[in-house]
Amino acid sequence: MRTLELAGKNVPVIGQGTWHMGENPAQGSAEISALCQGIELGMTLIDTAEMYGEGGAEEVVGKAIAGQRDKVFVVSKVYPHNASRQGVADACERSLRRMKTDYIDLYLLHWPGQHPLEETVEAFERLRASGKIGRWGVSNFDVADMFELGDPACATNQVLYNPEARGIEFDLLPWMQTQHMPLMAYCPIGQAGNLLHHPELLKVAARHNASAAQISLAWVLRNPGVVAIPKAVDPLHLRLNAAAADLQLTDEDLRDLDRAWPAPIRKQRLSMV
Repeated sequence: MRTLELAGKNVPVIGQGTWHMGENPAQGSAEISALCQGIELGMTLIDTAEMYGEGGAEEVVGKAIAGQRDKVFVVSKVYPHNASRQGVADACERSLRRMKTDYIDLYLLHWPGQHPLEETVEAFERLRASGKIGRWGVSNFDVADMFELGDPACATNQVLYNPEARGIEFDLLPWMQTQHMPLMAYCPIGQAGNLLHHPELLKVAARHNASAAQISLAWVLRNPGVVAIPKAVDPLHLRLNAAAADLQLTDEDLRDLDRAWPAPIRKQRLSMV
């Protein structure tokens, strides 16, 4: 698995998302097993949040990483309404308890909220100084939000990015590249939509004897400095996701995909789901 440097550590370019995990107790065993299989396949970055299943996803993560915490790079996120000085500290403690760990590798503000960013950053820095988190970053921040934040200690920005959601390529992605700040791409294979059934994506997939999801992942990773965090529970999907890191798209592939989903030519509102 290819790696890049994120928050001072080498992490795989394809990790594992956990959105919608921890919502149905009947799926708990399968979700834990999936995360464990993903770790074995080299997808040792696991992304979660206190929002996912209102803590349920973090509990699933905790069970999956039990006994192998040192192998895993854990990312979690704090609700904006908890992002005050004391609220961040309290939320972090709850996340640590749910995951049964004493530190989070990377802790993110889930999206911009009402609490002043300087308060949130101060709280993050206190957590870092105490060893509760390794580094901190943000999620769903547009360029203007990043300018408002204006803090070089920010390790990443996690945003929606896939072939049908390319708005960040106009300004946010280039700006992050100039800052040498890795981008975390959520929903890199779409979100229960039509992306994976699009004829152009299927055509490119056929050329590579690959799945549409693998082509979408390879497309997201065509730029350096990007980490993709697809969610999967099915064992076959996990294997395919891990293998996508080795796919190289040709110029013809990229032209075909550009025709289906043209690159942005003007500023677009930041997409979120």
